[in-house]
Amino acid sequence: MIIKRGIVVSHSGALEWGAGKVVEVGALKATIQFSDGIVRKIASSHYAILEPADPASFVAVSAVVPAAKPRVAAKRVKKVKQPTV
Repeated sequence: MIIKRGIVVSHSGALEWGAGKVVEVGALKATIQFSDGIVRKIASSHYAILEPADPASFVAVSAVVPAAKPRVAAKRVKKVKQPTV
């Protein structure tokens, strides 16, 4: 199978990941966004494990990330040294 940007594949060894869309292909690995929401990099030596999948089976996870709440630093209490007697 030839891996190209934009095709939809499934990983025969990890069906629980769901279908994945190839987002980038390099000389040594392909970056694939799977339906479970995780982007994984698959080495070119493992391309044989990838199988073509129905494009309708790919469900993109929303890229909306909830806004982080601003962190409020806790006030530090100064330690007062007690004189030794």
